[in-house]
Amino acid sequence: MKKVHFIAIGGSAMHNLALAMHAKGYKVTGSDDEILEPSKSRLAAKGLLPEQIGWFPKKINADLDAVILGMHARKDNPELIRATELGVKIFSYPEYIYEETKNKTRVVIGGSHGKTTITSIILHVLKQLNIDCDYMVGAQLEGFDTMVKLTEEAKIAVIEGDEYLSSPIDLRPKFHLYHPNIAIISGIAWDHINVFPTFENYVEQFKIFTDLIEKDGALIYYDKDEELTKIATTLRADVKAIPYGVPDYKIEDGITYLMVNIGLVSKQKMQLSVFGEHNLANINAAMQVCRLLNITDKDFFTAVKSFKGASKRLELVHKKDSNIVFKDFAHSPSKLKATTSAVKQQFPDKKIIACMELHTFSSLNENFLKEYNGAMEKADLAFVYFNPHTIEHKKLKAITAEQVKQAFASDNITVFTNSTEMVAELKKMQWQNNVLLMMSSGNFDGIDFKKLAEELIG
Repeated sequence: MKKVHFIAIGGSAMHNLALAMHAKGYKVTGSDDEILEPSKSRLAAKGLLPEQIGWFPKKINADLDAVILGMHARKDNPELIRATELGVKIFSYPEYIYEETKNKTRVVIGGSHGKTTITSIILHVLKQLNIDCDYMVGAQLEGFDTMVKLTEEAKIAVIEGDEYLSSPIDLRPKFHLYHPNIAIISGIAWDHINVFPTFENYVEQFKIFTDLIEKDGALIYYDKDEELTKIATTLRADVKAIPYGVPDYKIEDGITYLMVNIGLVSKQKMQLSVFGEHNLANINAAMQVCRLLNITDKDFFTAVKSFKGASKRLELVHKKDSNIVFKDFAHSPSKLKATTSAVKQQFPDKKIIACMELHTFSSLNENFLKEYNGAMEKADLAFVYFNPHTIEHKKLKAITAEQVKQAFASDNITVFTNSTEMVAELKKMQWQNNVLLMMSSGNFDGIDFKKLAEELIG
């Protein structure tokens, strides 16, 4: 029985990996200085919740097979220091994912947007077709118990490849450590300004990612992205470049249909449960992967039509009469633009009210704000919220509501620094034939989206 210890076991990704290793039969221990829900209950259900909160060097001993270090830990963590002294193997989260999948066909999905959705589509199709695989995905998916699964038996591993840093002692982007056989890049839009200070520096990370594709591998890339197209021309001779774009589709009565060719029948209409050109492109990317995994287009289309979307990605919160409420994880400029455009295209006869929260380090940085120019111009009415206390907590220079309004550069923008005032403004409106879109990687300082939707539209 292998023994692994997690330093910072309570994190979203870390606790899922701990659950996966427990399911594989490993002896799992861990520590953290704070464990919140749902991590706390999920670890407790499997007997993995630490008995005490805090760091305990005595948990580290020489018979451990691995210590897995989470980003939440610091370089001076006493358990990390003890592991180093004893010479125990220390892995970052992505290093350990690779360690457990190095003998499998690894599909790694990278890009500034769409990673979780593309990963989710591939996993949905494989599950529908009863094809076993290991996986790591950045959201809890319907029909999947955990965000990570690692087994001895599966021959395929599907991995969402985040470009953020690996650990406090390993500052390489996570996706540099997976060495894909099949790589996807969905697009490049500057993000993580605190780590990648310039656009050029950010783009370089994706070039490095493609250089790390395994021999005789493939890069599947969105061909409308100028930077990606450049990168695709620099691939090694043994790596195959496969471009993709938005497939043919129709929208009828608020429903999106993919126009597909199956067998001798050309351009059949196939109803989808998702919408938006970005999601259609995501489906196309997933199809290219499945072709390389020897899945026929017919089987792919049969499976994908029941895909309802990834959690918090244009997720339906509530619908009543002529009104609809969605929530979305969108927060970066490219994601905001794609999501608001998709909703407007899907519901051209409805009033689109889009609310977004500036919540991440990049979005609250005054030097990055200009990237939001026009990001919500497709909405009929747009509310932008930020909490000045969040800026203080992140130790950033203060920004003003006027700066934010100027950065978005649209007449439809109203800026709020108090979420209660924003909600009050929403409650003043006439709710008839409207779509409300709530976009954030946070929750607007505690807004219950379901409760709000019911209060607004019944």
